[in-house]
Amino acid sequence: MPLQVSDYNWQQTKTAVFISVPLRGVCVRDVDVFCTESYLKVNFSPFLFEVFLYAPIDDENSKAKIGNDTIVFTLYKKEVAMWETLSVSGVDKEMMQRIREKSILQAQERAKEAAEANAAARREDQKYALNVMMKIEEEERKKIEDMKENERLKATKELEAWKECQRKAEEQKRIQREEKFCEQGKQIEEERNKLKHKSLTRIAASRNLATKGRNSENIFLEKLKEESIPAPRSVGSIKINFTPRVFPTALRESQVAEEEEWLHKQAEARRALNTDIPELSDLKEEEKNPEWLKDKGNKLFAKENYLAAINAYNLAIRLNNKIPLLYLNRAACHLKLKNLHKAIEDSSKALELLTPPVADNANGRMKAYIRRGTAFCQLELYIEGLQDYEAALKIDPSNKIVQNDAEKIRKIIQGTELKS
Repeated sequence: MPLQVSDYNWQQTKTAVFISVPLRGVCVRDVDVFCTESYLKVNFSPFLFEVFLYAPIDDENSKAKIGNDTIVFTLYKKEVAMWETLSVSGVDKEMMQRIREKSILQAQERAKEAAEANAAARREDQKYALNVMMKIEEEERKKIEDMKENERLKATKELEAWKECQRKAEEQKRIQREEKFCEQGKQIEEERNKLKHKSLTRIAASRNLATKGRNSENIFLEKLKEESIPAPRSVGSIKINFTPRVFPTALRESQVAEEEEWLHKQAEARRALNTDIPELSDLKEEEKNPEWLKDKGNKLFAKENYLAAINAYNLAIRLNNKIPLLYLNRAACHLKLKNLHKAIEDSSKALELLTPPVADNANGRMKAYIRRGTAFCQLELYIEGLQDYEAALKIDPSNKIVQNDAEKIRKIIQGTELKS
């Protein structure tokens, strides 16, 4: 049961009431104050100060100040008037309880309204902040798009200028060729005129000599014929030798038919060139050569520029999709970039083109099996990877590196070695 505080002081004016309540040595943080327009309570255990106010007050603007073991209230009246007493008289326990409950309800309603107001204010602040952010992002996006458009226009202008320079250079070359042809034509015409003049001179000389007699005429005519008719060409023969195709296998194990099929297939692949691609019309002649592009991709791979190497191999494959080394080298690039499914696809395509299996394509087939097996293992498909490594070992059984890798894969499958 709390102890009621009775030694408090109060004063008033027509607009305000001043109440001073002693705290009796209680710590400030242990004081609990509750105030509404008709009820004031101060709880500082084990003491309690409670008053049912004579008239309503403006509890929102009223103040409380704690210091020097005293709490001082400044309560502003809603109506300008002097109070007869501080607390209303004739209040029984039941009425006190109703006033307490009403005050608590009022406080809860005000707290709820304040919370809703704060929430609405926060929502408005968030909405405003979101609008500001959206506006900033829109401005940034527009700025980036403007920069892109400017860069595109700049690149377009540079490309047009380059094309114009190329066109002028081609036009200049064409003019130079025409001038050269004209000069050559003039030289040829001059040579013809000289020869014609010489012929006419000889004919005139022969006619003048005809009057001197038949004998002299025959002599000079024979002499003229000897001078005008060239000597016959000498007879000769040209011998051509072809290097025979020598196969490394013994005759009893000969794969002559397969070797010939492989050579025929390679010859067809070299002829299968697709240059009718519209977007490749601006390329130089050397850039339309798959072999040149393959060498370019190999140099880029050696410099670890794998994306550029893939672009070179892609263009070469578009020009000729029958060369297995293009797919094999592109698979190596995909392995470096961890494009494992693409590496498997390119290795499989290379194996499809490296048929029939002969000694000439054994190295390519072994690389294709190893690269596909490596991709399978990195995808944790160890059984498929082991199958490819074993296929590579059938081609080169003495390869120690492939043997060791295959043994590691077997141990992973058997569970005797942790997966790295």
